[in-house]
Amino acid sequence: MRRWLAALLPNLGLRSRLLVLGVLGLVVGFALGGALLLGALGWTLQRSVDDEALRTADAVALLAAEDALPDPLPVAGGQLRVQVVDGQGRIRAASIDADRLVPMLGADQLRAGERQRLVVDGRRVGLTGPVRVVTVPAGSADEPLTVLVAKSMSDVRHSLHVVRNLLLVGFPLLVAGLAVVAWRVVGATLRPVEALRSGAAEITGRAGAERLPVPAGRDEIQRLAVTLNDMLDRLAASRDRQRAFVADAAHELRSPVTNMRTELEVARRLGDGTDWPAVADNLLADTERLSRLVADLLLLARLDEQAARPDRPAPHAVGPVELGELLRGVAERYPSPPLRLDPPPGPLWTEGDPGELRRVLVNLVENALRHAHGEVRLAVTGPHTDPPVPRQRGGPAHHLVTVTDDGPGIPAADRERVFARFTRLDDARARDAGGAGLGLAIVRELVRRAGGAVELADAAPEAAAPGLRVTVRLPALADPEVD
Repeated sequence: MRRWLAALLPNLGLRSRLLVLGVLGLVVGFALGGALLLGALGWTLQRSVDDEALRTADAVALLAAEDALPDPLPVAGGQLRVQVVDGQGRIRAASIDADRLVPMLGADQLRAGERQRLVVDGRRVGLTGPVRVVTVPAGSADEPLTVLVAKSMSDVRHSLHVVRNLLLVGFPLLVAGLAVVAWRVVGATLRPVEALRSGAAEITGRAGAERLPVPAGRDEIQRLAVTLNDMLDRLAASRDRQRAFVADAAHELRSPVTNMRTELEVARRLGDGTDWPAVADNLLADTERLSRLVADLLLLARLDEQAARPDRPAPHAVGPVELGELLRGVAERYPSPPLRLDPPPGPLWTEGDPGELRRVLVNLVENALRHAHGEVRLAVTGPHTDPPVPRQRGGPAHHLVTVTDDGPGIPAADRERVFARFTRLDDARARDAGGAGLGLAIVRELVRRAGGAVELADAAPEAAAPGLRVTVRLPALADPEVD
């Protein structure tokens, strides 16, 4: 049976498999229930026969004890046959239709002084079919007697036969009817699943909203459809971001390659008149720009992968970082002026990857130097406990790193957009001076990994050139050198 099911079920559809399993369950359940019903009915009928025979035997035994046995013995209804035999197996009294010469039980079956329940062949007592015989001891110690009462089992067998035939006929019809109902119910239940499958088959990945049909009922299938549509929306958004990213990256990578090719083609056409040192300088600048762009793209790809797999351990080293020392190390890379550092009065510690935090500061400083008119200020203050959310009493302690320039600033409407990748607000500026538009996107991702936030604001709102103040909020850490 198990092998047959294992071979059959994989070749059937879900609806058929559910029906086969359900019908098999019904058949097994009905078979066990029918067997239990027949057993209980047979036991109940057998017990009623025994009770009736024993009541008659006890009544006759009471008469025998009082030495008042009538002859013939009175039996109500003619359904019972009664004999009273002595210790030698002789019949002392009998009912009107009982045999007066041959006892119902042979000498090898009869045990004097014990109550017995036996089934014997009905021909021994002049009945058809099996007969139930009960024995009850009677009489006295001087003259022991035994009362034998026989009752035919034909009614019991007939009742069991009728019930068994009804079960054999009714159970298959009931199973067939339930199978038809189950087939329709399972089909109605799986109809939304088929609609989801058809909708999924029609999704081709083309641009535009592609969604699965959502069933009207508020059940598991409806929640599955909603979840799948949410997944499709996330996949579509991710696909759009990837397409835009690939298009922008291809365009940005094409620019330095085109510049390098143009330089080489012009140098080849000029021949001996080519200023090769100048060509080498230009090629070196394009190569450096290309290297920076590739490094930024790889960094963003790695950050995206780590954000998509938050369960994986971070490959970077996280530890305590002293912000004053970090700012001094970054400031030493640039001339002063225009970069001016406001050193903190004491050590300010945070937790993060020193390389990533240094990359944040370098990107912000270079962006400020690119747009500043005369001065860029770098500072760190803290710890602060002002609430980051209005109406909130207090928040975790944090340090504020600020990079301020006196350039044209960024309009408030564009301050969120500049964190998108490959975003440039000044499309007319030279690409060599303007960068690829990845610096602030990298800043936001790295600051977010450090558990902080970055904000943009005007440095001097009333001035003609409001400038830009970039504020990086980093979680404060207790001084690890203090026990």
